[in-house]
Amino acid sequence: MATSLLLCTTALPAVAQADDPSTPSTASRDAVQVPEIAWDACDGAAAFDCASVEVPSDYDRPHGPTTTVAVTRLPATDPANRIGSVFVNFGGPGGEGVSTLHLLGQQLFEPSVRERFDIVSFDPRGVGQSDPATCYPDEESEIEATSRMLAELPTTRWEETRYILETAQLGFACTTTSPDRFSTASSANVARDMDVLRQAVGDDELTYVGYSYGTILGATYGMLFPDSVRAMVLDGPLDPREWSGVGSDELVNARLLQPRGAHEAFGELWRLCEKAGPADCSTASLGDPAEIAEQVLTEVQKTPVEVPIGDGETFTYTYTSLVLDTFFNLYGVAGYAAIADMYTYLATELGLVGTARSRAAAPDLDLSRFHRRVEDYPSIGTQYATFCADVRTPRNPWAYPRKVAQLNERYPHFGLARGWLGVLCASMPLQDEDAWTGPWHQSVDAPVLVIGTRFDPATHYDHTAPYASLWPDARTLTIEGYGHTSPNVGSPCAHAAIADYLVTLTATDGATCEAAQPFDSAAPESEQQGLQELRFAGF
Repeated sequence: MATSLLLCTTALPAVAQADDPSTPSTASRDAVQVPEIAWDACDGAAAFDCASVEVPSDYDRPHGPTTTVAVTRLPATDPANRIGSVFVNFGGPGGEGVSTLHLLGQQLFEPSVRERFDIVSFDPRGVGQSDPATCYPDEESEIEATSRMLAELPTTRWEETRYILETAQLGFACTTTSPDRFSTASSANVARDMDVLRQAVGDDELTYVGYSYGTILGATYGMLFPDSVRAMVLDGPLDPREWSGVGSDELVNARLLQPRGAHEAFGELWRLCEKAGPADCSTASLGDPAEIAEQVLTEVQKTPVEVPIGDGETFTYTYTSLVLDTFFNLYGVAGYAAIADMYTYLATELGLVGTARSRAAAPDLDLSRFHRRVEDYPSIGTQYATFCADVRTPRNPWAYPRKVAQLNERYPHFGLARGWLGVLCASMPLQDEDAWTGPWHQSVDAPVLVIGTRFDPATHYDHTAPYASLWPDARTLTIEGYGHTSPNVGSPCAHAAIADYLVTLTATDGATCEAAQPFDSAAPESEQQGLQELRFAGF
């Protein structure tokens, strides 16, 4: 179920870079010793090489303490004609690069790219195998402390109070368990790590593909190292001015239009369902699909539904889990039919179940469990560390109920689901003084390829043009499709355009690509499936 990005956060005020923010300093690059990468076989991923390198925790102290960055590569299939490496960031923040490349790397690009480039990815600092930013001494303690907060978003004043107190407890836990990792986790430091890795693999310039949050990392790299860019594919862009939010006290996801994108995609889901009819969309057999969906969302708030998930196991759908599962299934064109089938099932089950949901009790706040890291584990902190370093959000957590309610009034269900994501950062006083918060107008001479999908639920299409305007030579590509970033939408045209650009550095500005359509049973299976796994990595 879709829980991995449940708290894809908002953040503290970050500190702008350097004395003159319009001229990013690269002096630290010269002082950093580029490591030699000792590639070795990867456990369970025979086609890939794996390694880990040590980089400075704080680039202002290049010879001080270090942090570990895990890196992997898929070697080029035609090494004699190899151009270099393509670095890939799959999104997040907090998305793992190593495991995701192992999962998707051999199907991510066209053969022409695989022939000429090593495909490289890494777990950003604070994430996965790269010294993860943890919030509790061990994984068991975190599960015990956060299970209710992750399972239920607040819908009443009492629940809002409980939720704010629980997120404050989590923020305190993160701050005291891994202060060294949270205070150096900004995208600027991740970009510096990527520049070190670029040099370590022997590339004079960076060739980069960034999905979703990866477009923020790409823009940050461009500001810090404008003369070291060969090519950038920036897919599912977020306007970095709205991301950093300097001078704003608005919710970050309101600035980034994510609830609006989800609301519009949700509307398209039911419009297309009605158009497809009962033969291709099950919910159309029950009546007006949009009305059925609203009835299900209303009733499940009162009556959770237990759903079989195989092998005798069940999962209980609450309002929170249904809205979040809906949101994340909108990430891929294949998810549309799956959402419709789930609403059809729930509509049937809700006619039989009459048990009302009991309200949760207030939490027992216990702060004595924190302060000491016992083990590294896949913590929720890995999703917060970079976000809270980069982004400005309301400092007062008690402002969230009103702001979220206003957002949810405009974009029902998704304003609630995405509006609360930054509240934890208000209880996390750590700051990364090296965070880059602007300006964002680039001086990169190389052409970059900016890709927006028309109905993207997570990175709204309306950010495509503003993002592209920040680059001196941006070529925009619009995918007329549904889903979050090109791997999920099923567009051979887009894949071909990306491959051509990466190999030859040519792209047509203003190009348009068609994509697979939801509920189209005639579409090839490979196009309908896309690379749905990316839905857990994108912001």
